[in-house]
Amino acid sequence: MIISDTDVKRLEAIGYRFVGKHRHSAVKTCSWTRKALTGEGFCYKQQFYGISSHRCLQMSPAVPFCKHRCRFCWRDTSITYPEWEGPVDEPEEIIDGCIEAQRELLTGFRGNNKVEEKMVKEAFSPNQVAISLAGEPTEYPKISELIGTFKERKFTVFLVTNGTNPEVLENLAEPTNLYITLPAPDPETYDKTCLPVVNSWENIMKSLDLLKSFSCTTVVRLTLVKGLNFIRPELYAKILDKTDSDYVEVKSFMSVGYSRERLPYEDMPLHPEIKKFAKKIEENCSYKAVDDSRWSRVVLMKK
Repeated sequence: MIISDTDVKRLEAIGYRFVGKHRHSAVKTCSWTRKALTGEGFCYKQQFYGISSHRCLQMSPAVPFCKHRCRFCWRDTSITYPEWEGPVDEPEEIIDGCIEAQRELLTGFRGNNKVEEKMVKEAFSPNQVAISLAGEPTEYPKISELIGTFKERKFTVFLVTNGTNPEVLENLAEPTNLYITLPAPDPETYDKTCLPVVNSWENIMKSLDLLKSFSCTTVVRLTLVKGLNFIRPELYAKILDKTDSDYVEVKSFMSVGYSRERLPYEDMPLHPEIKKFAKKIEENCSYKAVDDSRWSRVVLMKK
């Protein structure tokens, strides 16, 4: 096993549930799923793209694999390997396990007088998946089959990738939304921000260039940290204009999870600062701000 029994127990104590025989996949109920059920708000992705937060399944088929150890990442990057090792679970097994685990995690909402029974029933039958929980999902050798199987089950599929594996994207089954993270405006800032185990700046640029070949909705996300990559908006703008992505998300890193061990709370940009940064990007490229969510400190931009 790549991931140890100790690490599995530690991550399950904070809400992860591992699925499959080989424990490279996991699900964790998003805080916005819980808030949506109790009427306390919903994820900005519902506002921007129309998905239902209470029916979203947040998972990963590659928890212990990633070429980056990004300082802003809220996951535990100390347990990751840069290349796939070991056996592979089948997509059907992973999906079945994730749905079953999600139902177990949401059981406590049954009988909660703050929650409509109809919404709980819907949450027990998720129809949206965010393949983004931890690790880099394109390391999973059967990522296209996983996307295809989710879509066969009538899920909308949001895939979030760091772009380090362009050769996978070249042959990828199309999700509903394809996200690529642009972590820095230049190679030097990338090194400081992502602490790459395998330097992949050129691969990220190749992946961004591949966005033009997709017919699904494409999104480039900037996750910004004060004193680190929250700089040089004109360089971000130059890169973004070349991608021809449908959307750009200019977003603050959030001081949650393991990111709190690497970065102080004060390094999290405020929403007005994110809006100001997006405005500077806007002044230097063809993307314009069209929406924003102050709760998630994010601005949506569109050509």
